Amino acid sequence: MARTKEFNEDKALDKAIEIFWHKGYNGTSAQDLVTHLGLSRSSLYDTFGDKQKLFAKALKKYHEENYVKIKEILEASVNIKETLSVIFKLAIVESLEDRITKGCFMVNSSVELAMHDEEIAKIVTMNSQLMEEVFTNAVKKGQEAGHISKKLEAKVLARFIFNNYSGIRVLARTGERNKQVYDDIVKAVFSVL
Repeated sequence: MARTKEFNEDKALDKAIEIFWHKGYNGTSAQDLVTHLGLSRSSLYDTFGDKQKLFAKALKKYHEENYVKIKEILEASVNIKETLSVIFKLAIVESLEDRITKGCFMVNSSVELAMHDEEIAKIVTMNSQLMEEVFTNAVKKGQEAGHISKKLEAKVLARFIFNNYSGIRVLARTGERNKQVYDDIVKAVFSVL
């Protein structure tokens, strides 16, 4: 008779995101996972497979949650330029308040693993494509409403916005604590819009 799982898989994935985000894939040991997730090795491996499969599932969950959040915020916006300003300000606040300088899990994973792990590369590429699409649609909406300049194509601006948004998260990972540095980046981004 098969044993029933005595833990919530979704919560275990949230804990996996936490530990992988903080320590990275290579810095997280099997024992770190067992300890942080509060699971036995057998439960961990029976449920998620190996460390790489757990990491991929955690990264997919992170993507889904963040993609949906950004998409919903931008689709509901009546002034895209103001909404983008709020999104950037939130990224800055998170970056400045983050005591362990973890940056962005997706960006970190891209830098650490995408060149060496085909599955992670696919997740990172999918994330970039979907985020580009969301930002492109938002910029088009902002251009049609007259809130964003039409000097550049919506897709070009979307790539620029997303690249700078990701760049802020990379800067956070370095431990940058000077708010003025972040504000200068956002000022430059919005001068183009």
